[in-house]
Amino acid sequence: MKRKIIIDTDPGQDDAVALFLALASPEIEVQAVIAVAGNVPLARTGENARRILEMAGFPHIPVFCGAPRPLQTIQTTAEHVHGPTGLDGIDLSVPPAMPLQTRNGVMYLIEAVRNAEPGELTLVMLGPLTDLALALTLAPDIAERICEVVLMGGAWSELGNITPAAEFNIYADPHAADIVFSAGIPLVVLPLDVTHQCLTLPERLAALRANGNRCSDAAVDMLSFSERFDLAKYGWKGAPLHDPCTIAWLLQPDIFGGRHVNVSIETESSLSLGMTVVDWWKVTDRKPNALFIRDVKADAFFELLTTRLATLP
Repeated sequence: MKRKIIIDTDPGQDDAVALFLALASPEIEVQAVIAVAGNVPLARTGENARRILEMAGFPHIPVFCGAPRPLQTIQTTAEHVHGPTGLDGIDLSVPPAMPLQTRNGVMYLIEAVRNAEPGELTLVMLGPLTDLALALTLAPDIAERICEVVLMGGAWSELGNITPAAEFNIYADPHAADIVFSAGIPLVVLPLDVTHQCLTLPERLAALRANGNRCSDAAVDMLSFSERFDLAKYGWKGAPLHDPCTIAWLLQPDIFGGRHVNVSIETESSLSLGMTVVDWWKVTDRKPNALFIRDVKADAFFELLTTRLATLP
């Protein structure tokens, strides 16, 4: 039986590769994609999501636009990593042909969860958590109907990648993250602790390129652009590949390892705003609220990614 998912995303090259992986996986049914402001502004993310669906041959999957800005904080974007389009590295001269849905993405999300059977829908969150936080605020009844939320965000031992303390997706809307982490929904968190192990080493990109299809080529071209920033930043032989880890966890959870712990979001301190405070050693009496993943078999992850993307156009 296929797992039905809704993907909330802010493409972003790594978001695009995550979409490719989901679309290439027969175990998953992508019911809809919701674009949120994050890596680049909302107008760009809505366009980018449609480009990726068209490139992969899935123009029938509806794309909605959600929140254009965070709940309270000043908007933070990441063009310095992804380029002004968010998908720099590939040809973007032709606009997407598929339409953007007119219904607001947050309202669609509420309706979709209410219309689904309890526990039927999984939400995959690849950007700031603004849309889900708004949906939970407007319709708190949906929390108990969601199967689980699988998200890329946060860090423990790897600290921050946008500030010394905070990972980008959480920092971009920490108040939204606080609402989601406090909602009682089953959470699976793929943090920097995992994604920093999934490096786009030259031989891994070469294997992806060897697939010879347009989606694999586009993935390599996009990642070759965005990795320039990370290679200079970290000095590693490859850049971390973040968002596809969420889809890989849905497909092969056995290649990951973690534990159920309490994760709280810092929303007050200007110094550590957006920090994920992870009670890994269970030194408090705070109830575990998330499966926090810290280990991954990186070679198996890239084998899965390469094999699946080969099936796309």
